[in-house]
Amino acid sequence: MTTDATIRDRILDAAELRARKGGYGGFSFREIAEDVGVKSSSVHYHFPTKADLGQELVERYTQRAMAYLGDAVERTPSEAIERVTQLFRNALMRDDKMCLCGLFGAERDALPAEVAAATAEFFRLVIAYLTQGLGPNWTGDPPAAILARLEGALIVARVLEDQTLFEQSVRA
Repeated sequence: MTTDATIRDRILDAAELRARKGGYGGFSFREIAEDVGVKSSSVHYHFPTKADLGQELVERYTQRAMAYLGDAVERTPSEAIERVTQLFRNALMRDDKMCLCGLFGAERDALPAEVAAATAEFFRLVIAYLTQGLGPNWTGDPPAAILARLEGALIVARVLEDQTLFEQSVRA
C-alpha cells in the first residue's frame, strides 16, 4: 500500500529530477504526476501551488546538503573545503545534474518569493559552514568565492560535457 508520505516523497523526487535538469520552469504538475503515476490532483493535494513545491524542494535539498556536510567545527580548513567540494562533485559525477540551488539562484528574479528566500538560505548556510570550518585565522579565498568557484566549475563541466574541467577548476 502506498502512503501519502511515500507519494509526497515520490513527487519531490520527480520534481527534483526535473528541476535539476530544467530549473524552476522545467517542470509542471502534470509532468510530475505522469512521472509518479498519479493524477495531477494528487500533486496539488500535497503541494497546492508550484511555489509550495519549489520551496519544499529547496528546503529538502538544503537539509540533505547540510546533513552531508556535518559539523564544520570538527574539520580542518582543508577538510571543510573538501567536504563542500565533494558535495558539488557528487552532483556532477554521481548525479550528472546541476546543483538545484545553483539553477534556482540563476533564476532568482523569476522565482516566487518563498522559493527565492529558501534558495538564498542554502547559499547562506554553505557560506556559514565554510566560514566556521575555515576559522578566524583563514587567509585564503573568502567562503563566498569558494562557493562561487564550485558552482561555476559545475556549470562549465556540464556545459562542456567534460567532468575533468571540474577538477581542474577546483584544484586552486
